[in-house]
Amino acid sequence: MGKRGPKPKGKVKIKWSPNFAYAIGLLVSDGCLSSSGRHIILTSADRDQLENYMRALDIKMHIGKVENKGKGAMRVQFGDVLFYQFLMNIGLMPNKSKVIGEVKIPDEYFFDFLRGSFDGDGCTYSYWDKRWRSSFMFYTTFVSASRAHVDWLQETIARHLGLHGHMTHGGPRQVLHQLKYAKKESLILLRKMYSRKNCIYLSRKRLKINKMLRIVGEKL
Repeated sequence: MGKRGPKPKGKVKIKWSPNFAYAIGLLVSDGCLSSSGRHIILTSADRDQLENYMRALDIKMHIGKVENKGKGAMRVQFGDVLFYQFLMNIGLMPNKSKVIGEVKIPDEYFFDFLRGSFDGDGCTYSYWDKRWRSSFMFYTTFVSASRAHVDWLQETIARHLGLHGHMTHGGPRQVLHQLKYAKKESLILLRKMYSRKNCIYLSRKRLKINKMLRIVGEKL
């Protein structure tokens, strides 16, 4: 009987933690798995996003340039069969955009994952509602081309926090599903997402949130 070769070693340490869950959130929103069965790719126009991703996974890779729909973007790509298989096992897959559903995230780290998802494909926006005097409105939104994934996000947030939000549709041909939380629910959700000390986040998005909340005398 021949000797077995050494077990393959991956670049990524596969162990749940706040940082690891955050990186999974980024991959679910802005990443992709190649059809090769080994390559994991994250693309972004924001270098800080890619630096956060590598910090969260405790890896250091080259940040390359890539053309993305006629616009300059950057990406981090590496091969890791073990990490690739792990991602497949928790719910990711190649060409996931319209078909991804539930992602198997431990409850303890769900809001770290959600912060990563928000930094990838989420946003906040605010405005003064002219219908009522001194009425400042703000929303927190998560966007996906997959209705099943947005439904899962909504159900999981409701299970943890009792918040329900509401669904809208946008983009060309109304194919993007948008899960939105208005003022009161938004504040509860944002505080939960950023509640962990020394958490990783995209600075420009948190800065925007802080400016928005200051208008109503609130803070994270």
